[in-house]
Amino acid sequence: MNDLVRQHTALSESDLEWLHLLVSEWQLLSDLSFADLVLWVPTLDGTRYVSVAQMRPNTGPTSYQDDMVGHLVPRGRRPLLDAALDEGRIVREGDPEWREEVPVRVESIPVRREGRVLGVIARNTNLLTVRTPSRLELTYLQSASDLAQMIAAGSFPFPGQQVDMDASPRAGDGLLRLDADGIVQYASPNALSAYHRLGLASDLVGQHLGQLTSDLAPARGPVDEAIVKLASGYAPREAEVEGNGGVIQLRAIPLKPKGTRIGSLVLLRDVTELRRRERELITKDATIREIHHRVKNNLQTVAALLRLQARRMDSDQGREALNEAVRRVGSIAIVHETLSQNLDERVEFDEIADRVLAMVAEISPGKVNCRRTGRFGILDAEVATPLAMVLTEVLQNALEHAFAPGEQGSVEVSALRGGTREESRLLITVRDDGRGLPDGFDAQRTGNLGLQIVRTLVEGELGGSFDMVPAPDRGTKVVLDIPVGPEK
Repeated sequence: MNDLVRQHTALSESDLEWLHLLVSEWQLLSDLSFADLVLWVPTLDGTRYVSVAQMRPNTGPTSYQDDMVGHLVPRGRRPLLDAALDEGRIVREGDPEWREEVPVRVESIPVRREGRVLGVIARNTNLLTVRTPSRLELTYLQSASDLAQMIAAGSFPFPGQQVDMDASPRAGDGLLRLDADGIVQYASPNALSAYHRLGLASDLVGQHLGQLTSDLAPARGPVDEAIVKLASGYAPREAEVEGNGGVIQLRAIPLKPKGTRIGSLVLLRDVTELRRRERELITKDATIREIHHRVKNNLQTVAALLRLQARRMDSDQGREALNEAVRRVGSIAIVHETLSQNLDERVEFDEIADRVLAMVAEISPGKVNCRRTGRFGILDAEVATPLAMVLTEVLQNALEHAFAPGEQGSVEVSALRGGTREESRLLITVRDDGRGLPDGFDAQRTGNLGLQIVRTLVEGELGGSFDMVPAPDRGTKVVLDIPVGPEK
């Protein structure tokens, strides 16, 4: 809509914002009217109309099988549009039109803002299934007529009341029609069922909705005046009320077709099961985070015990083996600590990589500078945990064997994420400028326990590849190629 309005019309940005506000609301008008809506706006030169938005009803058959957005129509071809635009009134004159052997009643509703008519809504009703209307349908049509008059007068939609069409109740979810005093004049079957969920044992018609809602869903402490006012329909508001184990979402729409409030519409939806599932998910997420937190604490306890044991070791080789185990446990603990702070089982691995670098750098025998380039991105927990251990082993191996005590050098970890969305891959390179590999070294056959762990995790658990080769200039280069899922 933005492109069409800016390309073909002279409307300002504030006018465009008003049209967006209207379009966010007009699913309600379409459903109450049982009709298709098409928004036509005059072009810059005034000789044509351009259709910038379209809405089909959820409550009846459509009148348009094709998409009308973007169509241009010369002025004069549709007299009802001309009359509504020029005279600023709702136009209903004329016989039904026939479209593909379907009779269609066409009406035009001017869209007014601050005294100016910005465009015209063409309301098209498929008459093929017309029958004697029920009380529900009559209430829908009367409410649609009131809203149409408010649009023509510029009092609907309500400024500052942006509506989320997916989250707000719709006419089919439940509808109440109130008079000016807040007394229920009509209640749809779904609306009555929703109030029965709150504990209502009688009918809704004839009752003051605000007071009744406050009685069924009392607030903790003083009476919640906001609920009374909302359910009485005095102002355009949304809220949820809870009582008797049920949760109802309410939306009040004051009706002022001639400038004076004659009553209101209250749309409502029973969201009891939805809120129950949301609470279950919140509880589940909290439980998962608590598990990760406890695992992290347990791993840190294990690491502390291993440190104590290492201090009591007389053998330097045994002490170093325990210290390596401490770092392996620590790398896993870092992942679980990060997971304990997230709402899902995905982590930003760059933070983990930096913490692993800092942890492993503490064992450096010389003055070695460790740094990271590139970005790992967001990884699933089942990838992040083994990858953290692999990175720990590779870095630990580089710092222990590449440099002599007191020797200066550098270790760089670079990450490159690429491939298609379906087959995304992560290429990790760990490069040092140390003494290099010994003659005859084969990373796939020889190596210490750390390299055996790396091969097992990379090739077996992560399904990737691992190689360790001499760097082009000096030192050693470790290349890890790992398949990872797409970043969401």
